[in-house]
Amino acid sequence: MIRTAWRNALAHKARLAMTMLAVLLGTAFVSGTLVFTGTLSGAYTRSSEKSFTDLDVQLRSATNAGGHDTRRLLDELLLRRAAALPGAQRATGTVSGFAALADRHGKLVGQGWKTRGVGYSSPGHGRPAHGSGAPGNGASVDGGPGFSMVEGRGPVAAGEVALDVKTAERTGYRVGDSVRLSVSGPVLVGKVTGLFRTDDGNVAAGGTLTLFDTATAQRLFAAPGHYNQIDLTAAPGTTPERLKREAAKLVPHGVEAVTAAELTDEQADENTTSFRQLAQVLLGCAGIALFVGVFLIVNTFTMLIDRRTRELALLRAVGATRGQVVRAVLAEAGLVGLVAGAAGLACGVGVAAVVRAVLSAAGANLPDGPLVVGAAPVAAAPALGVGVTVLAAWAPARRAAKIPPVAALSAVHAPPGARSLAVRNTVGAVLAAIGAVLAAAASAIPGGRIALGLGAVLLMVGVLVLTPLLSRPVIAAAGPALRRFGTAGRLAGQNAVRDPRRTAATASALTIGLALVACLSVIGASANRTVKELAASNWRADYQITMANDGPLTAGTEAALRRLGEVTATSPRREVPAQVKGAEPTVVGFRASDIDRLLDMHFAEGSFAPGNTAVVDRKTADSNGWKLGDTIQVTWPDGFRSSLKLTGIYVNRLDGGVKTDISVMDPHLNRVTDNQIMVKTEGGPSERAEAALRRTLGDSPAIKVENKDEVVGGITGTVGLVLNVLYGMLVLAVVIAVLGVVNTLAMSVHERAREIGLLRAVGLDRAEVRRMIRLEAVAISLLGGVLGVLLGAFLGWALGELVASLGFDSWTLVLPWGRLVLVVGAAALVGVTAAVWPARRAARLDILAAIRTE
Repeated sequence: MIRTAWRNALAHKARLAMTMLAVLLGTAFVSGTLVFTGTLSGAYTRSSEKSFTDLDVQLRSATNAGGHDTRRLLDELLLRRAAALPGAQRATGTVSGFAALADRHGKLVGQGWKTRGVGYSSPGHGRPAHGSGAPGNGASVDGGPGFSMVEGRGPVAAGEVALDVKTAERTGYRVGDSVRLSVSGPVLVGKVTGLFRTDDGNVAAGGTLTLFDTATAQRLFAAPGHYNQIDLTAAPGTTPERLKREAAKLVPHGVEAVTAAELTDEQADENTTSFRQLAQVLLGCAGIALFVGVFLIVNTFTMLIDRRTRELALLRAVGATRGQVVRAVLAEAGLVGLVAGAAGLACGVGVAAVVRAVLSAAGANLPDGPLVVGAAPVAAAPALGVGVTVLAAWAPARRAAKIPPVAALSAVHAPPGARSLAVRNTVGAVLAAIGAVLAAAASAIPGGRIALGLGAVLLMVGVLVLTPLLSRPVIAAAGPALRRFGTAGRLAGQNAVRDPRRTAATASALTIGLALVACLSVIGASANRTVKELAASNWRADYQITMANDGPLTAGTEAALRRLGEVTATSPRREVPAQVKGAEPTVVGFRASDIDRLLDMHFAEGSFAPGNTAVVDRKTADSNGWKLGDTIQVTWPDGFRSSLKLTGIYVNRLDGGVKTDISVMDPHLNRVTDNQIMVKTEGGPSERAEAALRRTLGDSPAIKVENKDEVVGGITGTVGLVLNVLYGMLVLAVVIAVLGVVNTLAMSVHERAREIGLLRAVGLDRAEVRRMIRLEAVAISLLGGVLGVLLGAFLGWALGELVASLGFDSWTLVLPWGRLVLVVGAAALVGVTAAVWPARRAARLDILAAIRTE
């Protein structure tokens, strides 16, 4: 039977070509994604390993310090004590932090969260050990990750800096140039004294690294005589784990010891996070493409088995069991999947190389390194290829095994009749009904996300099962349009519904892809409208001030803005962890005296009043039974408890929770910092006002000054970018759907060769034959397009309702009719494109040869 399967695969290789191509595309997408992410992950890991070659253990502020300021703990005393640890050869104090570098046009270079500054001590400037009796032990100050000067020298005094080579190449800065940079306060001007090469993983990921002299770095990033980290080098014979255990006995509360291996994993993980998220999206889209390919495979093997009825029956007649027939068909499918998977792996490696080259050419800073073809893509591509094809061929194989030998040999075997369709329709109706109810009710029940996901799957499966039933009324609705094309149009309509199962399987591939496109279109249009309406109804401020790295603004920023003559109102937005029974674990603070001129909180009752007061959103108030005048108990981070009088209840249109005056929370904060400041200017936004704000902030590249339109544009632009990426990824599913239509029509032309020959004999010319095949393809594609748009619009509505129920009360549903109509039009275009080759083939059939076909 294996030999039979091999011979059948070779005999029908042309008919299996589209199936192999569909599986190849899907597996290439999967393997390419795995190779690409594996390559980046390996390169970032190697880069990070090089960053920490000079240390074995690092002392740093604990990640679970609870928001307390631990900077003062890493001081000279701890450095000397660390140097004296048993097994420590050297202790090095390092200072680093956010440092925004401006290009020649004053714009920030690199991404804010990856632009860093580091303290540097040139050789000979280290500090000797203090209080260490162990020979070879030493305490010194040094400059972070390993780097080597390639031009000039390192900074040794205030006003001097050194830049990494990659940043110098991007900006055009050279030794001797003056550069502008900022941490969070005033803009600094430094002279470039040198260029250096570094293995820092952040630089490899597109960031910048600027070196300062140690005293300047301590003043900017810590405090005089203090450090951000203390790096320990283990003496020969001491393992990093042992040195870590010794250091853990030394460090005070709020400081932790971590090994170089742990630091490497953290940095590599941080740098690859965005690419891993992209990889998950890519793999999800590849999964959709493979799922779409299942319909193509099912159609192909169903049609092949129909053509080989006599052959399979003969095998049964000479002694083959049902199980052997099933295994023969599955073996044939497995061979197809294995070849397609292996080819997909090879193509995937090429795809990864091309994607990497394209991203590098587009300006993405990717680390250097060879392509890494790991075990995952090598195993995944063939396994997916074989698994998908065998799974898809299971039902046709079972159907082949049930063919009665005598009925097949006498050519009276018929396809499943009305009874099996009735069972299918019943099952489909039940699944679709359950799925629709779950999706529609997801916003009103606990665990709505799970309910929506399950409902969407059941609804989609139900619609796919029901497609044979739905195909007749949908294609019948297109009847008047088809009849305008005369005999060819009428025949196309009849051919499209001749075999409802085949039509359904062909159209279902398009249904899935276009349903997702339609759903994304609804979500994207609704998100854009919602954000714009929120900005229009909530946002009264003219400008928003934030840091480029989303970190805290320097102390005194708001005070400087309030002194500006053009400014009429300001308020920070301070969010601090606090315990409030029945509410979110954070409390947000505003300047109560100015907030009404900056935000419209849509109060249902009361207002925002200064003093020991609070306001809360309607949903939280109702769930806790709070009313105006009630007292809310708040426990602040320092453990102090406050009693706040509830003076207002607002409608949650942007964010909910408890809000109070900043004067209430500030006394309980170790450090008062602002991540966002809202500003109202006299006369509204203007070039003059913005220039005054930027001038007051020192024209700092580290600080973003955005008006309302820019804030909204940033949000909607991000949404649009994500949607465009997803649209691009779903193109693969549509391409495979096109292959399905091509394959079905091509094999259908082969099946109907005699029929087409007779039509030609009675007067249908070649142009009409081509028109008939094209119209049939358009009818099938429009069936998939209409069902996909309806399904996607419903799921988009259900998802929007869920978003609204989760606290985003202002969500506005938008049905982008123009884009949805465009999706249906694209489905028709798919039909026309897919029919080109089958129609040409049908028109070129020899009439007499076709009539003689059995």
